[in-house]
Order: sequence, then structure tokens, then C-alpha cells
Amino acid sequence: MSETTVKTLQYRADGPEDAPCLVLGAALGTTWHMWDRQVPELARHWRVVRFDLPGHGGSPAYPAASVAELADRLVATLDVLGVDRFGYAGCSAGGAIGAQLALTRPQRVTSLALISSSPRYGTADSWRQRGVVVRTNGLDPIARTSPERWFTTGFAGAQPAIVEWAVQMVRTTDPGCYIAACEAMAAFDVRSSLQRIGVPTLVVVGSEDQVTPTTDARTLVAGIPDASLALVPGTSHLAPVEQPAAVTELLIRHFTAAWLDKPGATGQTAIGAAVPKPVLAPAPPLPVVAPAAIESGIAQPEMARGGAYERGVKVRREVLGDAHMDRVEETADDFTGEFQEFVNRYAWGEMWSRPGLDRRTRSIVTLTALVARGHQDELALHTRAALRNGLTPTEIKEVLLHTAVYCGVPAADAAFAVAQRVIREETTPEG
Repeated sequence: MSETTVKTLQYRADGPEDAPCLVLGAALGTTWHMWDRQVPELARHWRVVRFDLPGHGGSPAYPAASVAELADRLVATLDVLGVDRFGYAGCSAGGAIGAQLALTRPQRVTSLALISSSPRYGTADSWRQRGVVVRTNGLDPIARTSPERWFTTGFAGAQPAIVEWAVQMVRTTDPGCYIAACEAMAAFDVRSSLQRIGVPTLVVVGSEDQVTPTTDARTLVAGIPDASLALVPGTSHLAPVEQPAAVTELLIRHFTAAWLDKPGATGQTAIGAAVPKPVLAPAPPLPVVAPAAIESGIAQPEMARGGAYERGVKVRREVLGDAHMDRVEETADDFTGEFQEFVNRYAWGEMWSRPGLDRRTRSIVTLTALVARGHQDELALHTRAALRNGLTPTEIKEVLLHTAVYCGVPAADAAFAVAQRVIREETTPEG
């Protein structure tokens, strides 16, 4: 594979080559075709560039490890096209890429629309568990449940062909790229950086969206200095598909105002009686919750905390999950606080952070040691960690079979019971 291929994304361009550029970013599990009903009208005004995420549609399956890497690949793609400055509209994961671009490439982005988006999508634990489900079961369980996350019940019942199209989009996505995208979304969190987004921003949310609800949209609007909120009634997560005319109208109004150097223009344009009229409003005066207050569960001990401690907290959260770490921090007090400090710094900041072994291998070593010593509570915790570190249930079974030889059959028998329960909990798809 060439260097250029790895660093760029599959794209499609429509509209006049000499027109201002508008880039459209799709949601995870979808392709650029989710924007098909916006393009005819948008391409009258802009050179519209759509792109597929790695392993989506017909794009090469080169996984990206972070949202920042996806943003870098998109910029490289636009460089190939000779595009310097551009407007950007993204839905869901596509919105995350847009926020990343506005923060790290502010000189390139002229204006921004974040549709069905959030400064932090769900929890890191939920994304990593989704990766475990895909690694174990493939994408079919995710595909089958996508319509209920993406569309309202009424729309899904009235549009079975679109529902089937959505299911097939997910089914044909490369599982490895989907899992990598889950890891990227688990790590994405720009709550503390929203005030640095310096371009006119339109935040669009469906009133029935349960994936990125209106509270997430309001957090974006409260944090971004020049932001407006558009609520599309009777619409769920994949708003550009469910209400294409409403979303198209909002995008035209927003990006036209931005290109005319009139950010904040709020002229009203009729959308038509067949679709709900979105409500466009200036950013409400909501308080911005400091990220430190969100993240910190307890008052931390006043001790010197070097790089090993901070690194350890990060790695421990990534491996054991936010839910576990939140419980640890909530229950820590004067009696246990220094012990947790020690664990974070020594076990996680030193041992788990050493470069000599990858996390999969460290999980194998840890499982073996816990079986040998009979530490079943820790074994349950680290079985979950092993799944999130990339081990499959089959590989965990092989580890436990191997321990039967060197740690004894009774120890392995107890370990199998613990691991079986955890694997069932972690790999059973919702619904």
C-alpha cells in the first residue's frame, strides 16, 4: 500500500470546481450515501465533498486509532483535491471529526455544522463494550439494532426500504475498522475545549434523538462562543436521512450566512408543509460545567503526583473501564486514598505502561497470575479488561486451559466459572 493511500480517505466531489467547498462527514456505520438527498441542492451553491470512514462503503480497511487521525486523513484528502479552506457539516461521528478540525486546524475551517453530535459521545465503557460485542459476534447484532437507534418508530414503519438500506450499510462495514472507530470514540472528549472553537457553528438535534439527546446539543451550544441551536421536531439520530429537507434548509441558511461573512444570520425560510419546521435559536445562556467537576469523583489527596501517576490513571481507566474507576474514586477516603495512589502510580503508571509488552500480552500474563493465586474478584475484572484489550473468548479459554496444567485443575475450574459469566455479560448484544 502506498503512503498516500494510507493517509487519505475515499471521497466523492459534486458541484462546480470553482465554488467554495463544503465537506460532509457521515456517521459511524454509514457511508457518504447518507447525504444523497442533500447533495442536489447543496451542489448548486458549493463544491460538495463527501468521504467514507475507513472500511465503510468501498473504502480501504485501514483502521484509524483516533478521531484526530481521522481528521488528519481528511485534511490530507482535501490537500490532494487542492482545497485549502472549507465549511464542514458532520453527523454523529462525522461531527466529532468536525469539532476536531475546528480545534486543531482552525485556519482551514470557515464554518461548522454539528448534527446529532456531542462533545463526548456516551461513555468510554459503552464504546469499548460495543467493540467487544463486534469482535465476538461480528457486526450483525449492531446492524439489526441500528434502525431503533437511528430512526423514530413512525419513520421506520413507513420507510422499510430505508431501514433495510441502513442495516446493510452497517453489515458491510469492515469489523476491524468499526472496532477501531469505537476505540476512537471512547477516547474522544472535547468538553474542556469547546470555547476554543472560533467559527460560526450550527448545532442540529432531533427532538427524539436518544443517542445524542438535546442535553448534549445544549452543552455544545453553551460551550462554543458563536453557536446556534436548531431543533428538528419528530426526528431521531440520523436526521439528514429522516428529515432531509429540513436539514438541507438549515445547512444552506447557515453556510450561506457564513460565506457572506454574516455569522449569526437567522433569516427564516419556509421549508414546506410536508416536513417539520426546525426551530433555530441563538445559543441559550446555559452555564458551562467545568470538566474538572465532571471528572473528579473525590477530593484527591494532597500528594506529589508526577507523570507516572497521571499516566497510570489514564491507562487504568482505558483497561478497567470508567465505571470501575469511578467506583474506586467515589469510595476512596483518608484510609484507602494513599493505597489507590500507590496502585495508580506503580501498577498502572509503571508496569502496565512499559513498552516491552502490548496490552493483550499483559492481559494474558495477568489472567494466569490471578488464576494461580485464586483471586477471583480480580479475575472477573481482568477478564473484562482482556476482552477490551482485544482477546477473544476463544483466546481466553486457551489461557485458562493452559493454566490447568501449571496452576492446577481446581484453580482452572473456578476460573472457568468466573470467566464464563463475565464473557456472557460482556459479549451478549443488547436487545
